[in-house]
Amino acid sequence: MKNILAFGASTSTTSINQQLAKYAADCIKDVNINLLDLNMYEMLMYSSDRQAAYGIPEAAKHFKSLIKSADGIIISFAEHNASYTAAFKNLFDWTSVIEKSIWNGKPMFLLATSPGGRGGQTVLDTAVSSFGFMDGKVISNFALPSFQKNFDTQKGITDIELKKAFDKECDLFQKAI
Repeated sequence: MKNILAFGASTSTTSINQQLAKYAADCIKDVNINLLDLNMYEMLMYSSDRQAAYGIPEAAKHFKSLIKSADGIIISFAEHNASYTAAFKNLFDWTSVIEKSIWNGKPMFLLATSPGGRGGQTVLDTAVSSFGFMDGKVISNFALPSFQKNFDTQKGITDIELKKAFDKECDLFQKAI
């Protein structure tokens, strides 16, 4: 059985992106899901001076081992000021010094959502356009606008057209893993 690594790129205990990542992972059939909580990966802010003084944190090494053991990766990005959250960026920075290939060529389904009408599209565009340079294989991407209006915790995506678009992307990812 395939292993899927999934997480919302936020440390909020009420993260709508964690909810979307879980929803997407649950839509993938016949897989084991490892749903991460980024709160388990808090570390000093990355700098080359800290790396020289303390080495690479065990949390970053553990995260990298999860990437290597996954058959596919689902990430839903929270957008902070049109960019990644500080928590994700820090984990990403620490992981990038372990080895050049950050994502190890794993198929990826990248998502974003927000309360607003663009649904985190700016941060999603950044990830989609750059992860290929870091050995990520972005298969699918989807932004869900106006989360509270278009998502129900019991039903999932409630807007018919958005659900169709999501299902199409989900099917592409399912086939790639």
